Amino acid sequence: MPRAALDKDPRDVAAMFDAVAHRYDVTNDVISLGQDRTWRRATLAALDARRGETVLDLAAGTGTSSEPLADAGVHVVPCDLSTGMLRVGRRRRPDLPFVAGDALHLPFADESFDAVTMSFGLRNVNDVDAALRELLRVTKPGGRLVVCEFSRPTFAPFRTVYTNYLMRALPPVARAVSKEPDAYVYLAESIREWPGQRELGLMVRDAGWDKVAFRNLSGGIVALHRAHRP
Repeated sequence: MPRAALDKDPRDVAAMFDAVAHRYDVTNDVISLGQDRTWRRATLAALDARRGETVLDLAAGTGTSSEPLADAGVHVVPCDLSTGMLRVGRRRRPDLPFVAGDALHLPFADESFDAVTMSFGLRNVNDVDAALRELLRVTKPGGRLVVCEFSRPTFAPFRTVYTNYLMRALPPVARAVSKEPDAYVYLAESIREWPGQRELGLMVRDAGWDKVAFRNLSGGIVALHRAHRP
């Protein structure tokens, strides 16, 4: 199967996610020990989207993060680079307006959204600074950003155990539930190379966002970064 490298060429990333789309949500549940559901609930709470608001859910995949927003009366637009993921999402939720789009060249006008969110996708972009600026462009003044992404556990002994799990245990676990385990080797490598909480917060601020803050989840395995457009 195609596997993205750490240079994160968009074509390779899209092809990799196309290949895993049919089992993506189930595999995530298994390898995260069910924690992915907790992380998504925390993201929704941080986003605090209200009925009638318009929200961009970037890297939405099959739409699992968009569904509760739509069910709460939010006008959510699920957007993803992978057309394979979008096809799976459209079959399950044909009422959602799935859009194919690249985080570096979003197909939306300036100041289109009250809030923007991106879960476990920023790590797969080959120019994070440009993606954060592009998200800023499509957000209304005063609008909100919430990024949910893997991060670095704060307790050093646990961080060592976690890193060993990523590099040694995750690929065999993924192989047991997915026919495309190489994608999860990339997952482990990309998490290991990703910046820590404070470093990402500085990148968000430098992209033009204001009131930047972060919150650790699961001891820092995941971090929620929040910000506002001035």
